[in-house]
Amino acid sequence: MTGSAPERRDPGLQPERTRLAWRRTTLSGTIVAVLAVKAALHDSGTATGIVACAFGCALWLTLLALAHRRIRTLAASGPAGPAALAPLHATAAVLCTLVFAVCAVALVF
Repeated sequence: MTGSAPERRDPGLQPERTRLAWRRTTLSGTIVAVLAVKAALHDSGTATGIVACAFGCALWLTLLALAHRRIRTLAASGPAGPAALAPLHATAAVLCTLVFAVCAVALVF
């Protein structure tokens, strides 16, 4: 194997599946944000409800920005495939998802 050319990576449909997964994630985040705003403001516009809505909207915008950035990176990647997701961005996406889940549980109970 010495002296042979390195194998080229064939990403196949993986970048397309990843783009679709990010789009599903943003759609899910949008639905959660809308339902959270509806639940928080259902009875009355209390200060706590308004703060929760603002926090949820900021969280949704953060997730949307992260997903949009990753989708652009995947679309711009050539045949060599996209660069790896930065650990900071991956951590931010995971935290957004976890906080959305905690907010959902808090709103339900």
